[in-house]
Amino acid sequence: MAIRLPPVHALSAFEAAARHNSFAVAAEELCITPSALSHRIRLLEDFLGERLFVRDGRTVTLSEFGRRYLDVVRSALRTLSDFPLPHRSSPAQPRIKVTVPPTFARCLLVPRLAEFARLHPDIVVELFLSVPLYDLGLGESDVEVRFGAGRYSDIVTEKLFEEPTFAVASPAYLQSIGGLKNPADLSRATLLRSALEPWQPWFEVAGLDWPEPSASLRLDDLGLLLEAVRHGLGVGLSRKHFVQDLIARGEIVHLFPQVQLKSPPHAYYVVYEQAERRRPEVGAFIDWMLDTFRRL
Repeated sequence: MAIRLPPVHALSAFEAAARHNSFAVAAEELCITPSALSHRIRLLEDFLGERLFVRDGRTVTLSEFGRRYLDVVRSALRTLSDFPLPHRSSPAQPRIKVTVPPTFARCLLVPRLAEFARLHPDIVVELFLSVPLYDLGLGESDVEVRFGAGRYSDIVTEKLFEEPTFAVASPAYLQSIGGLKNPADLSRATLLRSALEPWQPWFEVAGLDWPEPSASLRLDDLGLLLEAVRHGLGVGLSRKHFVQDLIARGEIVHLFPQVQLKSPPHAYYVVYEQAERRRPEVGAFIDWMLDTFRRL
């Protein structure tokens, strides 16, 4: 029978929080965010089925069970840390965990990561994917790139870049509906929907008093939206850095070049907690991101 053990990273978070009687100080010691430390404590409490801390506003104290469990945890961690490791002499490499939306990662970040690796060969980058518009906590990540309105409470938010939104379609689709000469001709087109790129702001710029489409295919991923456009499923909204190669190859056509939404409701932001930026590797990555993407 397999033995179910609590996660070691949750045990170390519990021990540090109990020793400092503070989640914030414990998080700083472990080089993680306070929200990540809280997540680890909750993970351990769920595993145990018991409350480890009594929370009163910003103050946390050990519960009766927590005091008894702390002795066991400290003994186990001490045993692990005191075990001799004769072949371990070099310190671990600094590393950062970065969470990014999938299309941003594929089209913008990964093609440029070689530059960061050249500038900082000693820093290990670990990439994780997130779902845009779901404004969740930072969790286990040190840095996140979010696509949204940029209103995130209790974390530092810096816009990476903003670019106009415009309409695109495949040549085959345009031929199938007899072409599109002006924005009003979209009344006979299928408008692909996405919460990431709503049509209503673009309609206003185009002088169309139309409601947001509600009956066509919806794709809440910018990469999938472009694939749907490329395969001739309808007209979609996109941005230069995602679609420029497809336009250059003639797979997608930029419609009505004179009609562009200069300030879309959503943009890309790098978000992080201020305490994390003080870690040299995290600060280096954030500075590189801001410098790289503000030069796009």
